[in-house]
Amino acid sequence: MTTEKASASFEETLSELEAIVNEMENGDLPLNKALEKFERGIALSRQGQQSLENAEQKVKILLNEQGEETLQSLPESEQP
Repeated sequence: MTTEKASASFEETLSELEAIVNEMENGDLPLNKALEKFERGIALSRQGQQSLENAEQKVKILLNEQGEETLQSLPESEQP
């Protein structure tokens, strides 16, 4: 993995993951290519999850510095 790929933004990671999903849903990939894409997709998924966890931790730290102890959940009507 190159340094450029390792430091990809969350948005770039998500975009690449979406492209892989689209390719795999098409169903025209040979098995070995599909497995490679699947493996890359898993790595991207983990990278994206780590980015989200890091962002959540930063938010928690900032809220704690402001005297707010916890994150508030979104009302169900605002959740994706």
